[in-house]
Amino acid sequence: MLSVKTLPVGDLEANCYLVSNGNKCIIIDPGDDADFITETIANEKLAPTAIVLTHGHFDHVLGCLELKLNFDIPILLHQNDLKLYSSANQSAKHWLKKNTLKVPPIDQFIKEGDKIKVGSETLTVIETPGHTPGSICLYHPGALFTGDTLFKDAAGRTDFSYSSPSDLAKSLTKIKSILSEPFPLSKGEPKGVITVYPGHGESFTSSSG
Repeated sequence: MLSVKTLPVGDLEANCYLVSNGNKCIIIDPGDDADFITETIANEKLAPTAIVLTHGHFDHVLGCLELKLNFDIPILLHQNDLKLYSSANQSAKHWLKKNTLKVPPIDQFIKEGDKIKVGSETLTVIETPGHTPGSICLYHPGALFTGDTLFKDAAGRTDFSYSSPSDLAKSLTKIKSILSEPFPLSKGEPKGVITVYPGHGESFTSSSG
């Protein structure tokens, strides 16, 4: 069973998620405020094993350097968002008018079907391009982390030059198929709902989203 702690961080209040099983955890989208994230990890007595990025936008990655230095863990990203990730500091300067710590190199590229371990549990990588070329979601029975592909009341923006409305439409159809077939809790029991954890805003369930 997974435990999820939501930490809104940075000027744009992106959701950073600490996803844990036992004392092991992964850090999803550490957009900023690395000291706060580190303090929370220490208070929860967690041992991070990886930083996983749903996409390369600056408001989801600016805490990477400090967290990598603090915990010596790999950073995972889809290769198609490497250009966005690499320009995160310039983007932050443009949009936020401030200098930020340089993002470190990516340690591992992830793709459709890859498995990410969290203690004894596993999350599956789902490619969901559209908002960005390398956007991904992470799925575990009962939980779906959607980054900026899907929010409670909206889908991701596609007005950037590198975005694709047609790809996003396909990705949303893909997500809908996951949400429409909630996982069975156990044999003979009613099916459970899936909680969706977006990149910004409130989480919601598959029955209310």
